[in-house]
Amino acid sequence: MTEIKSHEFDSFLQKSARHYRLFLIYGPDVGLVSERAAALAKNTGVDLNDPFAIIKLDSHEVQADPGRLIDEMNSLGLFGGEKLIWVKNVSNEKGIADGLKILSESALEGSYLILEAGDLKKTSAVRKAGEGARNIATVACYQDDSRALNALVDAEMAAAGKRITPDARSLLLDCLGGDRRASRNEISKLLLYCMNDELIDEAHVAAIIGDASATSTDEAVDAVLAGNPDQLLHAVQKISTSKTPIFLVLQACLKQFQQLDFMRSEMEEKRQQPAQVLQTAGRNIHFKRKPLIEKSLRNWTSDALAVELKRLQGAILATRKQASLEDTIALQTLLAITLQAARRGR
Repeated sequence: MTEIKSHEFDSFLQKSARHYRLFLIYGPDVGLVSERAAALAKNTGVDLNDPFAIIKLDSHEVQADPGRLIDEMNSLGLFGGEKLIWVKNVSNEKGIADGLKILSESALEGSYLILEAGDLKKTSAVRKAGEGARNIATVACYQDDSRALNALVDAEMAAAGKRITPDARSLLLDCLGGDRRASRNEISKLLLYCMNDELIDEAHVAAIIGDASATSTDEAVDAVLAGNPDQLLHAVQKISTSKTPIFLVLQACLKQFQQLDFMRSEMEEKRQQPAQVLQTAGRNIHFKRKPLIEKSLRNWTSDALAVELKRLQGAILATRKQASLEDTIALQTLLAITLQAARRGR
């Protein structure tokens, strides 16, 4: 088993990645998964602009034709040279798991495989296939912690030749996390706004990124959990009036569902009640919100939470790709999850 921890990736990319031809990148941070998959693809040395050297597939294409993954890996490039097979949106497809297992037992030459997956549980067949073979590098991509976010801010500031005040950094960090690509885009937006300023202060961050008040954001997230669409629309209207990006609500909702997913897993593994899990894993939750979180833990299963996490991750990525549709995408996603919560609360 060759499992690359999130903090080990940069070192792995520089020193060891060249020794592997099979890569599985997975985790709840869809932006970080995509970013690291792209870094590995570049590291293979395959010409990413050559349509004959790189084959991009969606997981449903492989699932519909299980033998295709193996055929593509074993076929020769039209003009020779090495090939890269890049499969996106992998979840827990049996065809991919079986193909990965077969490839792990084969002598591969001339082809690389990158599987870009979502948040795979330990019991996932695809993850088991990846972690069960020594010649497959599995890379976990979890939400950035404060150290990773600080490192990201430092790197982006240094590259732009900017400095940032401690208060501005603190405010900026509060608006980041959840998705690496989204975090990087927010920093890029700030740097563009401060193009002519060497020092970035709190006013710059507040002006360009904005910050929904914790109360407003919590109100919107709580409305989603409670299955109350009217309350959600009211909270979103307040946030919109304050000219704060609705993306922050999506981000807060993602963090909340990630926390629910973790606590629900704890419940199932340790056979505990929601109240017991809240005592240990929910210490930072405001006491007024705990009854709603406890109710949510009772109503949502791990599988159902995984579906909504994937929906939120997809929405966050979509808002980054289609900025002009950010409000529409975010609101439709939040309303869809709210209606699901309402059904589960009946």
